[in-house]
Amino acid sequence: MKIGLVRHFKVAKPLPRGIYITPDILNQWFSDYDLADIEYGSTELGEITWSQCYVSDMPRAIKTAEHIYTRNDIIQTDKLRELPAPKYKGKFGLPFILWAVRIRLAPFFNRETRAAVADAKKRIGATLDAIHEQGSENVLIVSHAALMVYMRKELLKRGFTGPSFSTPNNGELYIFEK
Repeated sequence: MKIGLVRHFKVAKPLPRGIYITPDILNQWFSDYDLADIEYGSTELGEITWSQCYVSDMPRAIKTAEHIYTRNDIIQTDKLRELPAPKYKGKFGLPFILWAVRIRLAPFFNRETRAAVADAKKRIGATLDAIHEQGSENVLIVSHAALMVYMRKELLKRGFTGPSFSTPNNGELYIFEK
C-alpha cells in the first residue's frame, strides 16, 4: 500500500508588508490567506495508479486536488484541515520573521495550540483508520504543511517508510509505503 502526501499549491497571498506587524494585521492576514487563490503548478504523480484522493475541505487544498487528480472520487474532509493559526492580541508590532518564530514555538507555550495539535493528531488517526478500513491500494492525500508533518510521524508509527521533511514543498508528492 502507498500513501502519497501532497501539500496544496502555493497560496497567492504575499506576506504582510512593513517593519512592524501588529497582531490585528497578522490575524487579518491569516484570515485572508485562508480565502486566497492558489498559484497553480504541476505535481508529478509518477506511474502510480491512485485509487482514491482524500483532501482537506479548505479551498486551497480542494483546488490543488482537482488540478492534480483527474478522477471524480475526491473525498473532501474537515479531518485534514490545517491547524488554526494562533490568535494574538495587543498593540505592539513585531517583524514578520519574529511572528513566524513565535508561531513555530506556539505548541510549546500556548495551551490552545497544544489542544489544536492534539485534535489534529486524532483527526489524522481517524483518517488513516478510515483509509485502512476502505482497503484502498494507493491513496493520495492533499493537505497542509503542519498537518503533513504530524501525518508523516503517524505513518512511520504505523510501519510505513517514506521521506523526511521539516516543511513540505508546495505541490510536491511524498510517497509512504508499507
